[in-house]
Amino acid sequence: MRRLLVANRGEIALRIFRACRVEGVETVAVAAPDDRGALHAESADALVEISSYLDPAEHVRAAREAGVDAVHPGYGFLSESAELAEAVLEAGLTWVGPPPAALRAGGDKLAAKETARAAGVPVLESGTPEEVGFPLLVKAAAGGGGRGMRVVRAPEELDEAIAAARREAAAAFGDDSVFCERYLERPRHVEIQLLADRHGNVSALGERDCSIQRRHQKVLEEAPSPALDPELRARMSDAAVAFARAIGYESAGTVEFVLEGRDFWFLELNARIQVEHPVTELVTGVDIVREQLRIASGEAVSFQGTDLRGDAVEVRLYAEDPRSFLPQAGRLERLRLPDGIRVDAGVREGDEIGTAYDPMIAKLIAAGNTRGEALDRLAQALRETEIGGVTTNLPLLRWLVAHPLVRAGRVTTAFLTENPPLSEPPAAAPAAVWSDPWRLNLPSPPSRPTPDVDAAAGGAGSGGREQSQVVAPMPGTVIRVLVEPGDTVAARQPLVVLEAMKMETPLVSPYEATVRAVRVGEGDRVAGGALLVELEE
Repeated sequence: MRRLLVANRGEIALRIFRACRVEGVETVAVAAPDDRGALHAESADALVEISSYLDPAEHVRAAREAGVDAVHPGYGFLSESAELAEAVLEAGLTWVGPPPAALRAGGDKLAAKETARAAGVPVLESGTPEEVGFPLLVKAAAGGGGRGMRVVRAPEELDEAIAAARREAAAAFGDDSVFCERYLERPRHVEIQLLADRHGNVSALGERDCSIQRRHQKVLEEAPSPALDPELRARMSDAAVAFARAIGYESAGTVEFVLEGRDFWFLELNARIQVEHPVTELVTGVDIVREQLRIASGEAVSFQGTDLRGDAVEVRLYAEDPRSFLPQAGRLERLRLPDGIRVDAGVREGDEIGTAYDPMIAKLIAAGNTRGEALDRLAQALRETEIGGVTTNLPLLRWLVAHPLVRAGRVTTAFLTENPPLSEPPAAAPAAVWSDPWRLNLPSPPSRPTPDVDAAAGGAGSGGREQSQVVAPMPGTVIRVLVEPGDTVAARQPLVVLEAMKMETPLVSPYEATVRAVRVGEGDRVAGGALLVELEE
């Protein structure tokens, strides 16, 4: 492998460029027309402009034009596309990822669940809404990253949830297929990192706990999980390896599970490098991207099982409102990132955070001999971080790593809905008691719905009862207008659906009212703060 094209942008492109330099491999970046000034476009040995990150033919054209012999897809975009993998291989190039057949087997989430079941891996029920029951999760069959997912708790919510999930999935992955799956209110989200080669070797590199999420997207990840002991880790690792063998997997991949007590269920396979892979690298000493390059070159995985040393914690620094989680746009007028820990950034001071791409600024990853030491180092690093010109989730991250429930390792995927961001945390002592390992064997508490984070986010900017205007909480595109002047609307009824960063946000009425005026139409691009709908009581 002499020269490699990264079919991606941002932080992950820069991460792959670094690994290539260590391996002595030249690099080629691609950039869409609106992205030519991005940091990744200026960081490779060469650059080729493409019309879209979602067009496999464009990546192959760029690869041929640049004279590369390998293509790495990164994460997101077409990273799990069997079509891109086939096009690369048909062009006579090396594909740094799983073979197309494995991508299809793992990428079709319904087929993957059946494969997992046949391999003896426990799975959540999926099927028609009548078969699954409520609450259920409408889920994109392709892609990941929280896009194309909607929680549905009542039949009357189903049609709109399916339509919204289809639109998001089509925009993010070029595939609008969705399915319904049983929804667990308060599980932990634990995933197993795998490396597999073409010689039949499959190795598990331990787990990551990714339970702290907003809008089905991860905010904080750590390795190892405070919820696992050696026996449970071995069972989950064996299940992940069994699934990988069943589909003939190669390269780096992650098998995701939900965990309640000591019971776990297969969620899906992420057939790519994960955003959170650095925490595994810091506790194993394995450079996962370099291993991908070696596996693609035909080498064997050189280890079978890996000892975990210490703890590592990662947070994702986003341009987003720290309370509503809504994406923000603006120019990074000041960006000071910390020293002393690992920082994987995709932007620099002076860059513009727009609405076309994911708003992640950087990943901050700290390691320590103990979990507490890693969290302390991360907390100090967050205190040193300074950002100006754009609203970010930095206050949320500082609050998060100091929270006693996080410190005690007592979190689920409902943490950020049950503990509103920046709210006063509970006392630390009860958290420490409730996190004792022996309590994992207690029966789960009676189920009650978690707060609706999407609806809460949709109400941002609508204010209290005196508010008569609904405004855009961030720049975006109006994709649906659901009301007309004169309509009577109920409290929390969606009025307008705004899209930004390929995520949809319904903006809702703050109270029962009459629509006085609608100031936008479908397809309009609006700035943050733009007036959308006027209401009167």
